Amino acid sequence: MAATLTQAPAPPRKLLASRRTRVGILYALPVVAYLLVLFVYPIFSTLLLSLKDADGSFTLHWYADALTGVNLSVLFTTLRISAETAVLSLVFGFLLAQAITRLKPVLAGLAMLVVVVPHFISALVRTYGWIIMLGDKGLVNETLTALSIPGAPFQLLYNELGVVIGTTSMMLPYTVLLLYGVMRGVDRRLMAAAASMGAGRVTIFRRVYLPLVAPGLASAGLLSFILSLGYYITPALMGGPNQTMIATLINQQVTKENQWNGAAAQGVILLLLTFAGLLLVKAVTSLGASRRKRSAS
Repeated sequence: MAATLTQAPAPPRKLLASRRTRVGILYALPVVAYLLVLFVYPIFSTLLLSLKDADGSFTLHWYADALTGVNLSVLFTTLRISAETAVLSLVFGFLLAQAITRLKPVLAGLAMLVVVVPHFISALVRTYGWIIMLGDKGLVNETLTALSIPGAPFQLLYNELGVVIGTTSMMLPYTVLLLYGVMRGVDRRLMAAAASMGAGRVTIFRRVYLPLVAPGLASAGLLSFILSLGYYITPALMGGPNQTMIATLINQQVTKENQWNGAAAQGVILLLLTFAGLLLVKAVTSLGASRRKRSAS
């Protein structure tokens, strides 16, 4: 009897867990509703639109059209320019992030501020700034002409070079921020230990430092590539007809040709490419985390 009285007041854990679950679901409902209305519904609507013919019947014609002819050429151009942007962003981002990590904390903070602040300026304003600088009478060509560089002034706008310069400048802050965080986390004692064992700078960089930052390099490169896939403003303003990217093509199909089904198919293809890139980023990040755990152990 006494044992029963002492055990009765104890609250059951299942009831407590159930109550917490209900409260958690209640708190999550606004977020779920937000995602359903503004994320899931538009995606499924676009998918259904890409699978409909003019009479409303099911068809894969728009996907076949998106993967043939001029549309396929635009897709390859988008992939090529995005890859070039990712490589250049990695090169310049790596050098800049590496230089910043060697600065004192105060100077490093100021340098990161210089890198980040331009990112808060409108992309349209920055693109027009590049157009002014790279024009025939712009700062770059005027400087090259004053230095008597053969061939100056150069055609730096309305071609692939201009698009890559513009998109690289837009992606560079993302790359620097990501690489700076990875490089700051590298234990410098490992390089010192390798140097004490007689390893040279090249060997230390290749065998110690580079493997430690490789996951960050892969993530930064893939992030720049994914963001460049759907970039619109800079390629549209700084490129020519041969540099039409998939985002520009979608805009043309909607605004000029009133071809919503074809634009929806292009959008779904772009979304699938983005998802594939994100999955690759996750795989690379997981691989890097497992390697760091193995090296730590």
